[in-house]
Amino acid sequence: MISALQRLVKHEAFGGILLMLAAVAAMIVANSDFRGIYEGVLGSYLAVTFDGTGITKPLILWINDGLMAIFFFLIGLELKRELLDGKLKNPRDIVLPGVAAIGGMVFPAMIFAALNWGNPATIGGWAIPAATDIAFALGVLALLGDRVPASLKVFLLTLAILDDLGAILIIALFYTANLQAEYLLYALIPLAAMVVLNLKGAHRHLPFIFFGIILWFLVLRSGVHATLAGVVTAFLIPYVDKWGKSPARSMEHSLHDYVLYGIVPIFAFANAGVVLEGITWATLTDPLTLGIAGGLVIGKQVGVLGLSYLVVAVGGARLPYGANWLHIYGISCLAGIGFTMSLFIGSLSFADPALINQVRLGVLSGSLVSGVLGFTALWLASGNTKAVNPIPEDQPLMTADPDMTKA
Repeated sequence: MISALQRLVKHEAFGGILLMLAAVAAMIVANSDFRGIYEGVLGSYLAVTFDGTGITKPLILWINDGLMAIFFFLIGLELKRELLDGKLKNPRDIVLPGVAAIGGMVFPAMIFAALNWGNPATIGGWAIPAATDIAFALGVLALLGDRVPASLKVFLLTLAILDDLGAILIIALFYTANLQAEYLLYALIPLAAMVVLNLKGAHRHLPFIFFGIILWFLVLRSGVHATLAGVVTAFLIPYVDKWGKSPARSMEHSLHDYVLYGIVPIFAFANAGVVLEGITWATLTDPLTLGIAGGLVIGKQVGVLGLSYLVVAVGGARLPYGANWLHIYGISCLAGIGFTMSLFIGSLSFADPALINQVRLGVLSGSLVSGVLGFTALWLASGNTKAVNPIPEDQPLMTADPDMTKA
């Protein structure tokens, strides 16, 4: 029993399973007699002050602004590793997933905007369907094991990483409200301190954590979304210190399980509680709900598959080794699993509980349909034969580290 549990926890799909369980639990609680407690706890205010100055926020915002800053810190560490020593290091490996990621952000946003154009109350949510949830998408892919080429995981992971980078830029550029420039000036102090530590090749984690928390507080007070402080701090952690070791990779390894199995499920439980009471056909076909679901299901497929086909047709890239177009279609569907990032952007877009509930409905329905379509397409594409092939070293996007070929 214990060994079976250990195998489950170590399985690549476990993070996605936890997310799904957290979302289901949130929906059950939000539609039960415990709904009042659920909403009351998330709405309860917590204060951290020093001599009358500090932060007072409801618990839901401590989760979305605080815990998610740690999530984005981990994303930043992963991005840095991929840029310096991974899948984003070689430009030729970025072409196909890069173009696919752009299409997977632009077309969903266009579909949402087309359905919500002229409505100032909802048009601000245009970026919600542009996101891809790495854990969920890779979790579904992992369920297929060795029925799909190992190169597809590399393709999906690179696409999702670039998608996250795009989401970070969108948050920085379009979700800043009531900017208070003086706090951004104060933020230069901890930023400069971390730059100095980075240039010196500092080895210890604690100074970066200390200055990172100060940076988070100042960025939060400035009006810029505080999760960006996590990304900036991550990029300032030395990848190689003066002793030849990697503080960045060490911190990434230490945080990974806590974030994937702790912070992200907590976020999902706090943000996925769709209240089904009062939902009608009109709610499901409302431009906000339909724009999100349609963007995730249709926009992602058109953007990822369509632009991938164009770039391959003009000779700008080749398909991942061992993959066919049905495989790429399956990946384009999995890219429509927005979940964590979509819910997060939705929380930045709206404050009205009714609109937030529609966002949750659109994200969950769109992600569910995308996941089922992607799994089915990849299953059919691979047939009943194993699809793992030898990976020539000279093939773009085909060189996988040992972890990439594990089922």
